[in-house]
Amino acid sequence: MEAYVRGDAMAFERLFATLAPALRAFFVRSVGNASDAEDLMQTTLLKVHGSRDRWRRGARLRPWVFTIAARVRSDWLRRRGRALEDPLEDEEPASPAADTDAVTASLSHEREERVRAAIDSLTESQRTIVHLHRFEGLTFGEIGKALGISEGAAKLRAFRAYERLRKLLLDLVAQSSA
Repeated sequence: MEAYVRGDAMAFERLFATLAPALRAFFVRSVGNASDAEDLMQTTLLKVHGSRDRWRRGARLRPWVFTIAARVRSDWLRRRGRALEDPLEDEEPASPAADTDAVTASLSHEREERVRAAIDSLTESQRTIVHLHRFEGLTFGEIGKALGISEGAAKLRAFRAYERLRKLLLDLVAQSSA
């Protein structure tokens, strides 16, 4: 990022190669549509480009980029009239759909689908926090800052999300322990 801020055009290509897959995955998990996710990823990278001179030298890049991505996501949801936070987050979301192809799928594929379905069954805010924590490696403080919530709120949502996942995937956890 430092090289890019100094004007090295090749540095942006390296940043793009590094960040694009993670941003795309973040948006696909959040909006559920690959085409919209691609647009949101491009918008985020344009915003990164436009605000590159505001990046603090020596600061961790991923939290800064995902703060921008979270704002892009919020703006996109707002424009579509979708709530930024899920109402009544304490209520249990609907259970994931059963894998209709389980008979022909391999055990590994079935597990992957079950985990994906369990994550998809989380509330949107929980799904976002799990993605940022588990897949992007952000701390709860960084997640809170990125989403405009307190670190404690990020931890609570993560706790609820991971607890829900444990309940949904209890049989898989038991199988892997045996």
